[in-house]
Amino acid sequence: MALIGRLTLDQLRVLVTISDAGSFSAAGRSLGRVQSAISQAMKTLEDIQGVELFDRTRQKPTLTAVGRVLVDQARMTLASASRFEAIAAGTRTGLEPALVLAIDPLVPTAPLIDSLRALRDTFPDLSVSFSTEGIGGAERRLRDESASLAFCLLLPSVPDDLMAYPLMDLNLVPVAAANHQLVRLDRKLDRADLEAHVQLVLSDVHGIDGPSHGVIGSRIWRFVDLGRRLDFLLAGFGWCKMPLFIIEPYLTDGRLVKLDITDEGISPTGALPIYAAHVRDRPLGRGGSWLLEDLQSRLIN
Repeated sequence: MALIGRLTLDQLRVLVTISDAGSFSAAGRSLGRVQSAISQAMKTLEDIQGVELFDRTRQKPTLTAVGRVLVDQARMTLASASRFEAIAAGTRTGLEPALVLAIDPLVPTAPLIDSLRALRDTFPDLSVSFSTEGIGGAERRLRDESASLAFCLLLPSVPDDLMAYPLMDLNLVPVAAANHQLVRLDRKLDRADLEAHVQLVLSDVHGIDGPSHGVIGSRIWRFVDLGRRLDFLLAGFGWCKMPLFIIEPYLTDGRLVKLDITDEGISPTGALPIYAAHVRDRPLGRGGSWLLEDLQSRLIN
């Protein structure tokens, strides 16, 4: 019998069943025990804790105020014990006790949400947490062991100490607000045109560019999160290169305009590879492997 000091999980289970069933006799029927065994379990629990859980002055024993509070605590304890057992059982079959993810800001959100929802349905007892990082932050969290799986850019190439799995190619489009001076030029733009205006650049949490893909000139405003950069882009404070899946609605309604750049060396028509990655000598468990395969199936056509 499971014990917590002199307290047993069975006693807590009986207490919760009485509360749910409405009486000692109904709890006995639900648990397949005689009523006297139910009564004795509750009397022992009250003696151990030094409190009265039931008011026995009435025809039918009724939970006291402290009894009602402790029923809620008993539910949480039983749930925690059940989760404890589930995590231990899962670990015996190769399921990691927890899966910690780190995600670069350019990774599309919608398919990741769908995969995480499917992961939760498949492994309901797997604890999953994640953090969104500035550019390069997800890769850094792999190395300091605060994340086990990252979805990220790996530029200029995949490091030797990481295992990387291609997920998708991300196309970036140069854009500015419809009222921005670059748009009002109404012609093809060269490097000198772009250098004369603020470029809105994604950086890591330390204010460093990370990969300097497509960074032009010195008039740079740095952002860690994509949403805030979008706000400043729409407000006309600068130009930048954005994923099409984010800006498409704003191109459609005319709030943003695609910039026509003449120099192929700075025009971001090339695709950026998005990877799932983990440290080579720290392989994924069943949950991480399942999530990776599911996300690949959604993103790789």
